[in-house]
Amino acid sequence: MSSAQLAMLFCIVVPLLGAVVIRLLDKSPNIRETATIVTAVITFLLVISLYPAVQDGETPNLVVLDVIPGYEQTQIENPSGDEAIPVPVESVSGISIELEAEPLGMLFALMASFLWIVTSIYSIGYMRGHHEQNQTRFYVFFAIAISSALGVALAANGFTLFLFYEALTLSTFPLVSHAGDEKARKGARIYLFMLLGTSVSFLLLALIWTWSITKSLDFAVDGIFGDNPDPTVTSILLVLYVFGIGKAALMPFHRWLPTAMVAPTPVSALLHAVAVVKAGVFSILKIVIYLFGIDLVAQLPVHQILAYVAAYTIIATALIAMRKDNLKARLAYSTVSQLSYIVLGTLTANAWGIIGGGMHMLMHAFGKITLFFGAGAILVATHKTEISQMTGIGRKMPITMTTFFIGCVAIIGAPPTGAMWSKWALLVATANAQDMILLATVLFGSILSAAYFLPIAIRAFYPLQNESAEITEAPLPILIALVVSAFGCIFLFFFPNFAFDLMTKLVGASTLELLP
Repeated sequence: MSSAQLAMLFCIVVPLLGAVVIRLLDKSPNIRETATIVTAVITFLLVISLYPAVQDGETPNLVVLDVIPGYEQTQIENPSGDEAIPVPVESVSGISIELEAEPLGMLFALMASFLWIVTSIYSIGYMRGHHEQNQTRFYVFFAIAISSALGVALAANGFTLFLFYEALTLSTFPLVSHAGDEKARKGARIYLFMLLGTSVSFLLLALIWTWSITKSLDFAVDGIFGDNPDPTVTSILLVLYVFGIGKAALMPFHRWLPTAMVAPTPVSALLHAVAVVKAGVFSILKIVIYLFGIDLVAQLPVHQILAYVAAYTIIATALIAMRKDNLKARLAYSTVSQLSYIVLGTLTANAWGIIGGGMHMLMHAFGKITLFFGAGAILVATHKTEISQMTGIGRKMPITMTTFFIGCVAIIGAPPTGAMWSKWALLVATANAQDMILLATVLFGSILSAAYFLPIAIRAFYPLQNESAEITEAPLPILIALVVSAFGCIFLFFFPNFAFDLMTKLVGASTLELLP
């Protein structure tokens, strides 16, 4: 087994081992939290060790378990002669749990593993500052969720992707229901019902149907449907995949995401930035690129209809966000809106759409995690949850609200944040698709983002509504995480090349024309 194969395997195993260690350290909070951070750092280093190989064009691969071995169907030529000759007729791929490091998965794995470190630091300040119960259980399931997310990132076929996708749903259920009250349990039930319902009803059906047609679920660069697939069948399959991946939160399967805001803020960060929703949009990207192939999707009229569904989701949920006074609710609907940028870019079915979608997956992660960290800091320091109550708090919490402002700029897609580049690529994608409706949606959606986010950050520096209020900055671990994530937003503006290079490896640099 090569070093790259071992690294892939340990990317999955190390967080699971960390979860066991964390559970054993239940009675020693300081050591438990140290173990969490050490596990996160080791996992990130393992992911980084895969980067040079992927950058050089390699795709390390490891079959962990053959569930159903592949075989070759043959027929016998000259059966009545002296020599019966078996002739291959059809190759049937096996079903296996298989890992592979390729550019898109590398980008997702780097993002998720790095932000786990930042979120772990943040969680120490939040869980203690907010006096949360069952903190060990929280850290255990967080580690399991990261293992599942990395399994999604490194999946080499649709079967492996489905297994880890479901494991991510199940491992985050206890996190959503963490508070243990009726509201949390109800939110967690909706979360579980919608995500399992869409994946079993649509995604699993699509995978089985795909295997029955192609005799394979292996991800391949140009797709697996061959030269002359049935356009009706492939159109239906594309619809099943897009709506079956409920974690992408495309309307009408989006309500689980605002409902899940009953979870603690670090869990909201996990849902919105680190793992869950990013696993959703990542899966759509992966399936479009590696099961269908961009060229096939571009030939299907349904891809434009689905892109319009994403466009509607962008605008509709942004308008809903503007009406929400609860800060986490506004952030939740903003997430639904921003995820649909990635789906829209993917379904333009051109090179720039894939690049813009992949890059926005990363850029949005840093911007949104900064905003959720800020919301948690406000809750811990002031116990305020409504935006109307937050006028003037920036004067007492300058670090929190300055970093929150940077997160707002990142979601809008303005300089100097990395999201400017991803939204630029999405604009080029819509121009290449010659679709002015989609182009206008990307622009107008960003204007709406400014309308529902900037007033929060600006009003925070108005005079305090209650000058006698005892407000101070949040605990130091929270501030450290806030500064790191906000710095990441700006860092990606000046150094976006590693993400751009990974995405261009998927589509080929020679295909990137600015306009048709």
